[in-house]
Amino acid sequence: MTDLTQRHCRPREGDDERLRDGEAATLLAQVPGWKREGNAIEREFGFKNYYETLAFVNALAWVAHREDHHPDIQVGYKTCRVRYTTHSVGGLSENDFICAAKLNLLMAL
Repeated sequence: MTDLTQRHCRPREGDDERLRDGEAATLLAQVPGWKREGNAIEREFGFKNYYETLAFVNALAWVAHREDHHPDIQVGYKTCRVRYTTHSVGGLSENDFICAAKLNLLMAL
């Protein structure tokens, strides 16, 4: 299996692209810190201050732009909650896990 951080998102539409529960569980195991919430995955990232939080949001925006896959984000003083789902398939797709893995890698730098 290819490391998710080395993959890129691609357009996905329809039920055929939506992951089944077993497929989603396998990919979720590859993105530590993320949890499944219904038809989405999410994670809350913590920071020392507001400046670091916003720096992360800017880096997240760059990843979203490059991958053309955009999360819902909720920004607080020292936190950022990120939620991925693929609206065009009505649930989770591989794109959600690719972007989650890239954000995990970003936090490891």
